[in-house]
Amino acid sequence: MQTGIKAADTFRQLAEGMGQAGTPHFYPTLVERLAKLLGVDHVLVARVNAGNAVHDDLPTNLAETLAVWSNDRFLPNVTYPLAGTPCEGVVGREPCLYACNVQQCFPDDHMLAELGAESYMGLPLYSSDGTPIGLLAVLKNSPMSLNGLAREVLSIVAAQAGAELGRQQAEAALKASEVVARESERRLDTLLNHLPGMAYRCLNDDHWTMELVSQGAYQLTGYHPDELVDNHRTSFAELIHAEDAESVLEETQAAIDNKRPYQVTYRLRHRDGQLRWMWEQGQAVFDDAGEVLCLEGFITDVTESQEAQRVQQAVMQVASTVTSHVGDDYFQQLIGTLVELLDADSGFIALLDRPLYDANENTSATISTVSVIADGEALLNQSFLLHGSPCEQVITQREAVSHCGHYAPIPGKAIQAQAWIGRRLDNAEGDAIGVMMVFYREPLSTNAFATSVLRILSTGAAAELERRRDQRRMYQLAYVDGTTGLSNRVRFMDIHAKMLRDAARRLQSLSLILLDIRRFKEINDTHGHQVGDQLLSTIAGRLEGVIPDGGFLARLSGDEFAILLANPSEAELSAKLDDLRGAVGKTIHLEHNAFNLQVSMGFARYPADATVAAELFKAASIALHFAKRDGIICPFSHDMMHHQRRRQKMAERLHQALVDNRLALYFQPQVNLETGQLTGAEALCRWHDAEWGWVSPGEFIPLAEERGLIRALGDWVLGEAARQLREWQTRGIALPGRLSINIAAQQFADPQLAQHIAELTQGVPASALALELTESDFMRDPDQAVEITQAMRAAGYALYIDDFGTGYSSLAYLRHFAADALKIDISFVREMLDNQHDRAIVQTIIAMADALDMKTLAEGVEHQEQAALLAEMGCLDAQGFLFGRPKPADAFAAAWLRR
Repeated sequence: MQTGIKAADTFRQLAEGMGQAGTPHFYPTLVERLAKLLGVDHVLVARVNAGNAVHDDLPTNLAETLAVWSNDRFLPNVTYPLAGTPCEGVVGREPCLYACNVQQCFPDDHMLAELGAESYMGLPLYSSDGTPIGLLAVLKNSPMSLNGLAREVLSIVAAQAGAELGRQQAEAALKASEVVARESERRLDTLLNHLPGMAYRCLNDDHWTMELVSQGAYQLTGYHPDELVDNHRTSFAELIHAEDAESVLEETQAAIDNKRPYQVTYRLRHRDGQLRWMWEQGQAVFDDAGEVLCLEGFITDVTESQEAQRVQQAVMQVASTVTSHVGDDYFQQLIGTLVELLDADSGFIALLDRPLYDANENTSATISTVSVIADGEALLNQSFLLHGSPCEQVITQREAVSHCGHYAPIPGKAIQAQAWIGRRLDNAEGDAIGVMMVFYREPLSTNAFATSVLRILSTGAAAELERRRDQRRMYQLAYVDGTTGLSNRVRFMDIHAKMLRDAARRLQSLSLILLDIRRFKEINDTHGHQVGDQLLSTIAGRLEGVIPDGGFLARLSGDEFAILLANPSEAELSAKLDDLRGAVGKTIHLEHNAFNLQVSMGFARYPADATVAAELFKAASIALHFAKRDGIICPFSHDMMHHQRRRQKMAERLHQALVDNRLALYFQPQVNLETGQLTGAEALCRWHDAEWGWVSPGEFIPLAEERGLIRALGDWVLGEAARQLREWQTRGIALPGRLSINIAAQQFADPQLAQHIAELTQGVPASALALELTESDFMRDPDQAVEITQAMRAAGYALYIDDFGTGYSSLAYLRHFAADALKIDISFVREMLDNQHDRAIVQTIIAMADALDMKTLAEGVEHQEQAALLAEMGCLDAQGFLFGRPKPADAFAAAWLRR
C-alpha cells in the first residue's frame, strides 16, 4: 500500500467505492479504487466454476472477468482457463501471494506476460454456503509487499465482492423461480394422472359416504379403506377442514347441477393430526332419470405443491417489496412484509455483535436488533444478551422452531409470544452473523410454510447484514477512536463544521473547548501504555457524563480532547468548564495506583473569536497553548494571536539565524569560593536579531524545543564551543577546568549521544568538556538515562545535573547516575539568606552530593554574603553576577584567561 495514506482515509475511500453495490458500476468502481489505494498496476474480479457449482452457465474450470483495471484504464472482460495460472491455486482455497517472479512460476499463463506482471496476490470469493464462486486478484509490475492495513482492505473487498456476486446469483435464481413454478404445475398433472392417490365412489349425501375406496386412501388419510367405507370409523366429510367444507360442497354441487366434472382443493386432517392439502377431481354418475347415483373421482395429496406455490408467491411478494431498499429501510421493509405474510404478530432481524464459537462458553455475546416490528409498528432497536434468549437456539441449530411456550423475545419490550420460528444468518464463510425471527401470541400448529420462506430469504438478508457490518467497521476505523470509543479527529472536524453552520443559520453561538491532561506523558512513560490507555478510556467516560444534550465530545490525539457546546450562556460555559475540570480531577484508581489528574483547557467562541471552523479551532488551540504554559483555564484573546504570530515569526528567524550562523556563544566564569580562582566556564547561546535586537534565551530556547529546532541549536553550540576551545588553544590560552555545555531533553533521548558529541567536538579532548543535564530531563526515562550517562562518563566527559532540586529525582536512581556535580538551582540560592527553608534545601543538596562523592556548584550568586554562606556550607564552586556576567569569547578571554 502507498505510504502516507492514513487508515481512516483508506477505509473512507473504500466505503465510497462499495457504495455502488447493486449497480452495474460496482465492480468497475471497486477495481479502479482498489488499484489506486494499494498502488498496484492491475486489479481484476472474476466469477468461476470450480467444478462444484450448481446450475452455473460457466463451463468447469474457467474464469470470466467481471471487471479488469490495468495501467490506469479498463480492459474488456475475457474468459480464460484456470489451469496453469496462479488463479487456479486461489479458487476455493486460502489467499495466495507471489511476491515476485510470478511469470517464471507460471510460464504458460499468457495473461501474465501480456500484463507484464512481476507479482500477484489472489483471494477467493465465496457464496453464502461456502461454495467458491470467484476470485479477486491484484498484480504489480514490480515485487509486491503488503502491510497489515493492505491485507485487511483486501479481505474486506473480497468479502464484499463475494457478497455482491452471491446476491446477483440469488437474484437470477429468484427470476428463474417462475419457470420452476410452471414446471411444478406440469408435475402436478403427472401426479394426478399417473401416481397413486385415492380413487373413490361415494354417495352424494352430507357425509360423502364412501362405497368404494382405493388402497391409496391409507397414505392419503391415515385410515384404511374399510374404515372409510360406509363410515365405519369416520366419514370422509368429517376429515375436511371446517373452513373448507362449505366451499367444497358448493363447488361440487354446482358442477353436478351443470352436469360437468368438478375440481376442488381443500385441507384434510390426517389421522396423525396434520393438515394436508388435497386436490380432488370427479364427476357425478346419473341414472336414466337424471338422478345422481353416486360420485366417482380421484384425490391426490398436493400439500408439497400447494406449499411451494405459497412459498413462491410469498418470496415474489417480498422481493417486489424490498429489492429497491438498502440499509435500515431494507430490513424494516423485509421484516414488516414477512410478519404480514406469515401471519405473525411480531418479528425482528438482529446482528450478532461478536462472533460466537461456543454458545455454552461465550455467554457474554450480545444481539443487537437492526429492525423490529410488533403489531404493525416499528419499535426502537435494542441490544441484549444472547444467552438464554430464543436467538441462542437459532444460532446453535441454524434453524429452530418452538410451537408452544412463553417468551419475551426482547427483554424490557412489551412483546409476549407463545411460539416462534427463527433462521440463522451466515456470512460467506458460513459463520453466524445474525438471526431473522417471527413470533406468535398463540401456539403454532404448523411451520413448514414459514420455515421455507425464511430459508429462501435468509441468503439475501445475510448478505445485506454482512455489508452493513463491514460498513460499520469501516466507519469505526475511519471515524472512531479505538482507545476511548469517542469520535476521532476526522469525525470531529466534520461535526465541528456542521455545528458552526447550524449556529450561523440560527444566529446562535458555538463554544469550542480543547482539554489537555497535564503530565499525562510522564504517567504513560512511567506506568506503561496499557495503563495510559485505561486512564484515557476512564477520562473519556467521565467527560461524556458531563457533556450536555446537543454537545459533542471527541479525542483529537494523545491526551487532547475537544468539546463543542451549542449556544451556551456565559454562566453555562463557566459552569461546564468547572464540571469538566472536576470530572477529570476526581481520583482514578487503576491497577493499585491512584491518579489525581489536572487539566489545561483553552476555549474560543463563535462568532466572538472566529467566524469559520478552521479559525475557531486555531483560536482554541492558541488558548490551550497558553493554558498548558500557565496551568489554567484560558479563554482566547486576540493578544494571544499576536503573541503566537510573533512566536511563529521568531521560529522562522531563529531557523534562518542557525542556517546563516548568526548566533553567538557567550561564556560565564565558574570560580572556586575559597580561592576566587577560575575553575571553568559555562557556554551560553545568545541571539541578536537585526530587527528585534537581543532576544532573551528564556524566549527562544523554549521555542526551539517546542518547534523541533533544539537538536540543531544544541549541535551548533557544541560545534561552536569546540571551535572556540581550539582557537584559544592555538593562541596559547588555556581554560582551566572544563567548559560546561547544556544538553536538551531531545538530545538526551539519543542512545548514541556520546558518539555524536565526539563527532561534533573533534580536536577537543573529552576532559575539557562538562555536559549539563537538567534533572527533569533525565528522570523522564531513568533507566535509559543511567545507560547514557554511564556511556558519556566512560568517554571522558564530566556530567553536571543542572537545576537540581526543582524536579522529581529519585534518590534510588540518583546514586546510579555517573554524575560529577550537582548544580544548585538559582531559585534556592536567591532566597537562601532570608528563607530558612531554602537554606535548609541548599544544605541538604550539599550534604547529599558529599555522600554521593559529587561536588556542588551554585548558580545565580549575586552577593558576597551568599558566596560566604555557600562556602561555609561546603559548596566548592559557584557562578553568577558576583563573579561576572556572560561575555563574548574575546572579552571573556581578556578578563579571565590572560591573568
